[in-house]
Amino acid sequence: MHPTDERKYQPMPKIVLFGATGYTGRLIAEALIGHGAAPVLAARNAGSLEKLAAGLGGAETAVADIADPGSIRALLGRGDVLVTTVGPFLRYGNPALAAALAAGAHYFDSTGEGPFIRTVFDHDAAARGAGSALLTAFGFDYVPGNLAAGLALADAPGAVRAEIGYFVDGPGTSGGTRASMAGMVFEEGFALRGGRIAGERTAARIRTFEVAGRALTGASVPGSEHLALARSYPGLRDANVYLGLPGPAARGLQATSLAAGLAGRIRPVRQLAESALSRLVKGSTGGPSPESRARTKSWAVAEVSDTTGRVLESVTLSLGDPYDFTAAILAWGARTALDGGLRATGALGPVEAFGLDALTAGAAEAGLSR
Repeated sequence: MHPTDERKYQPMPKIVLFGATGYTGRLIAEALIGHGAAPVLAARNAGSLEKLAAGLGGAETAVADIADPGSIRALLGRGDVLVTTVGPFLRYGNPALAAALAAGAHYFDSTGEGPFIRTVFDHDAAARGAGSALLTAFGFDYVPGNLAAGLALADAPGAVRAEIGYFVDGPGTSGGTRASMAGMVFEEGFALRGGRIAGERTAARIRTFEVAGRALTGASVPGSEHLALARSYPGLRDANVYLGLPGPAARGLQATSLAAGLAGRIRPVRQLAESALSRLVKGSTGGPSPESRARTKSWAVAEVSDTTGRVLESVTLSLGDPYDFTAAILAWGARTALDGGLRATGALGPVEAFGLDALTAGAAEAGLSR
């Protein structure tokens, strides 16, 4: 066969959804197919995959398991788009990331785990060499805050500091989310300080934001904004990201984080505690019902200020349920990447990957409004 004929028969790039039978995975599968995409649904249980595909009117399926990294790599070719929801990512995330890099595929995940987000950004050079784009935390954690801050910074080019908060009214959490949160208890957090990433424990800071006419409190967490925003807005020197919690809960998280940080330095204590948490907090145990999600409201707030601390711009974005948004924005991101809508390769933040205008339009499609 002539070389040009071989190229003619190369398979077209595709979307692979790994973890399709999990709670978030099912929502993403519905969102992809609802917009006319034809993803390959991948998970470790063939029976569950067949049932899911049948319920969606038919879809291609493939068995893959993080315990067999080669099974993930076998799914992917150059230019494919891998969306993975298999977490906790600190425990299970690396095989899918490695498979995407080895294949030269683009990568999206649904993690909210700060240390894993940092791991993905550590693969920036490898991704550029492979021709891959790595989009980590591409869900409610942490697309809305990146977008809110991006909009504020675009209107206030003199800003050097960003304060970003996430708030949910009527939240419900899936088993996977709870397992991810438990897995981060002993991990070091980080923040943007003086234009550099610096270690900082979770809940080191507590702050109040004005949200929908109410004063709401948040505790600081490591997010993708710390790693991503300064790349698109080089004047930004400091950033904080906050997870909305009632005041007593925020202070409780602060105390827990401090205690866990001290205990985590004693290896046997940390091993015992992590083992106990893994037994108590199980993943893949379902999540909020459609009725519960329909009642949930969420917000992302970004305030940017100058060197004197004067607030130059504030942007509030509103949306519905975090899981619905995560599914919709991941489906949009994967479809857009497959259609050639990425602006760069490497480990990217949402604004850097798609540009502010396209990301705004995609987030609006996913249910977010300013």
